[in-house]
Amino acid sequence: MKSILLGWPFWALLSAGFAAMTAIFAKVGVENVNSDFATFIRTIVILAAAGMMVYVTGNWQSPDTVSGRSWSFLVLSGLATGASWICYFRALKLGDAARVAPIDKLSVVFVAIFAVLFLGERLSLPNWLGVCLIACGAVLVAYRV
Repeated sequence: MKSILLGWPFWALLSAGFAAMTAIFAKVGVENVNSDFATFIRTIVILAAAGMMVYVTGNWQSPDTVSGRSWSFLVLSGLATGASWICYFRALKLGDAARVAPIDKLSVVFVAIFAVLFLGERLSLPNWLGVCLIACGAVLVAYRV
């Protein structure tokens, strides 16, 4: 059991479950609120939760132990996350959660493509087939007849 809790699949599935709850909670929460303000509230909650997690787990490290390269990419990641959240909440404000979330999950397809192009990762034929099926599935779930 302990090995399951230490592996990436367990945490990835938890992430997916929490992401699903995020879409549902956000759709209800953004109903009578400006989407940008809703994103701001969400960000404050996440900042507090992340700070609490670092404190509780004792994982604080001095910022000067982080390399300049890591700082640069973490800042870029934060900016991309913020842009993603702003766009996601705007989309939820305008559309159905069951249609917005699958399109948002096309990020899985983009990650595969970007990982190959920019990180030099390699995907096998079955992996590419999975990427294509994810893309088709997302479009089919979001498509309205």
